[in-house]
Amino acid sequence: MIIKLKRILLYIASSVAVFVLLSVLSVLIYKIINPPLTPIMLIRIFEGWFDNKDIGINYKWVPYDEISPNVFRAVIAAEDGRFMMHGGIDWKAVEAAKRYNEIYKGRKVRGASTITMQTAKNVFLWHGRNYIRKAFEVYFTYLIEFLWGKKRILEIYVNIVEFGNGIYGIEAASRFYFNKSAKDLTARESAALASILPNPRQRSPLQTTPRQEHKIKFIMGRMNSVRIPK
Repeated sequence: MIIKLKRILLYIASSVAVFVLLSVLSVLIYKIINPPLTPIMLIRIFEGWFDNKDIGINYKWVPYDEISPNVFRAVIAAEDGRFMMHGGIDWKAVEAAKRYNEIYKGRKVRGASTITMQTAKNVFLWHGRNYIRKAFEVYFTYLIEFLWGKKRILEIYVNIVEFGNGIYGIEAASRFYFNKSAKDLTARESAALASILPNPRQRSPLQTTPRQEHKIKFIMGRMNSVRIPK
């Protein structure tokens, strides 16, 4: 019995060690090499096949220095105002969201996902809502904060995030919606693109609702006070 228990514990320890090693290696690889694909891109392709729709992938990588600073300010203002201050998880936002959800039960649940958390999820994990996936998300969030830093996290985030059906990354979105490169995006255009991120397949930066216009103005109002990585 004791020998069997030792074998089980050894197997668990070995599995954990292999996972940690492979995860660290994958994060280090993406510190240098840009992700060619992400899990969500593959998921959308499979969804298209099942629905008999050829969505395809419109994805073009651009380096950090070839993206307008307006873009970085807009996504931080829209998605994660304390991006430059937290260590991957914004615990103040977590507590605020928890209090909100307790007070306003039955309304739309407020989340506290940071840009780092979204990047970890989009690059390394599947989408879903369960405790196992969330645990992996927390692990990869702290790992990329430690090994990548803010600039690389933000660069990868804006290059892989979904901006519409089959549209991934700021360069593809900029050319699709505004017929220009990401380095030439104005503050208004950047804010309009950032405004669709919570639901990019249902919203458009060109055909905006009054509620979305309010959000665009809110984002633009915060952009000047946002710090971005140098």
